[in-house]
Formats: sequence, C-alpha cells, structure tokens
Amino acid sequence: MTRFYSETEVVARVRGLTVARLRSFVAADCLAPAEREGRLAFGEADVARAQLLEELVEDFELDAEAAAMVVSLVDQIHGLRRELRRLGEAVAAEHPEVRSRIRDRLKTVVAARSERAR
Repeated sequence: MTRFYSETEVVARVRGLTVARLRSFVAADCLAPAEREGRLAFGEADVARAQLLEELVEDFELDAEAAAMVVSLVDQIHGLRRELRRLGEAVAAEHPEVRSRIRDRLKTVVAARSERAR
C-alpha cells in the first residue's frame, strides 16, 4: 500500500522546508502530488524530490523555478541513461559481427566529431 503524506507531514520530514515553499514547488510543477479528499497527498518520491528541491534552494540560493529547471535536467539525464542502457542491451543481444560493425561505426563517428571540434 502506498503511503501518502500531507503538506504538514512533508514539511516536518524535510529540514528547512515551509508550507509556502512546498506550495511554490507544486505551483512550479516540480512536484505533482495526488489529491485525496480535497487535499494534496505526497508520495515517497514527492518527499524525496522536495528534499532535493529544498537543498537546491538553500545551498545554491535558487528560486523555485530555477530549482525546477535543475530537477528537470536531472530527470532528463536519468531518462537518457535509461535509454542508453536499453540500447546497450539491444546491441549486446546482436550477433558478434553486428556488434563489431556497430563498434567500428561508432569509432568512425567519434573520430569525425573530434576532428570537427579542433
């Protein structure tokens, strides 16, 4: 069963977080809590994300929108890593000759880009 937390419970769990800042994170679309009985209900992932956002705001003096952008970029990096892992798994499942051609082509592409960067 999934555990949900109220605004007050999230604020109590995340050091330094206020209800106003928590609401600003929701307004900036940093958090997407569920709604239960007309109230916001935050899951474990929301609480962890609120912790990260609060640290960004406090440690780097970011506003909620800037913190949202950083978290969005982190999400994109995680998504790209997941896709790269799937691509690696797909390539690993191929015949050795196909893997060799892919490896050779990748070396060619990387070398060409390195030349252009000079």
